[in-house]
Amino acid sequence: MNYLVLARKYRPQQFGEMSGQQHVVRTLSNALRTGQLAHAFLFTGPRGVGKTTTARLVAKALNCEKGPTAEPCGACTPCVEIAEGRAVDVVEIDAASNNGVDNVRDIVEAVKYRPARDRYKVFVVDEVHMLSTGAFNALLKTLEEPPEHVKFVLATTDVHKVPETILSRCQRFDFRRLTLQQIADQLAKVAEAEGMRLAPAALALVARQAEGGMRDALSLLDQVRAAAGDTPDEAAVAEALGAVDAAAISRIGAAL
Repeated sequence: MNYLVLARKYRPQQFGEMSGQQHVVRTLSNALRTGQLAHAFLFTGPRGVGKTTTARLVAKALNCEKGPTAEPCGACTPCVEIAEGRAVDVVEIDAASNNGVDNVRDIVEAVKYRPARDRYKVFVVDEVHMLSTGAFNALLKTLEEPPEHVKFVLATTDVHKVPETILSRCQRFDFRRLTLQQIADQLAKVAEAEGMRLAPAALALVARQAEGGMRDALSLLDQVRAAAGDTPDEAAVAEALGAVDAAAISRIGAAL
């Protein structure tokens, strides 16, 4: 049984599909339209708010056969392969497990070669704050003056652990937690597409439990569906998530 979790199934494939982060989307879209895209970016913010998704969208925008464009087609070979995480010229690196000097030297060596097929080589370094001091130092020169065919996107949840020498070489974007309304609105769209029927109060409860993260919200919706089916009421959602519903809080307050 090949079930695709909702967080992956409904990952945005266009900038216009992003929930929240309009300040990021607007700036990147304008830069793509005017051809003024920086060579290195630092995306910082809480987990599950769109940092890695945006990095992939940047890669698609740069390498789409109709690009560079702020509106990648999503249908050409580069767009499809980037969306599926198998594009040879888009390299995603988990710095939590590849954090040494030798790992960065591999990147520095790879930067020297032109893309195998696409317009740009894009290096996405997730959890970049986990790199060692030596690894950061090894990256400095390449990050400051990469070849014209290379773009870097660094992502982190702990920007205070990233050296100033790295920060000063990147264009920084601070991703924000989504509002309850933004999360609830997106959950409503996903629920409708999946044939689920949840009352607004039930959606709001899921949104509150997500604590500002869209990925967490969709994971919680998956959990609710597994526990209570496609038509859970607020009480069933609260039980599935181990949360206290609003009615229970009201009853406790009234009893005091």
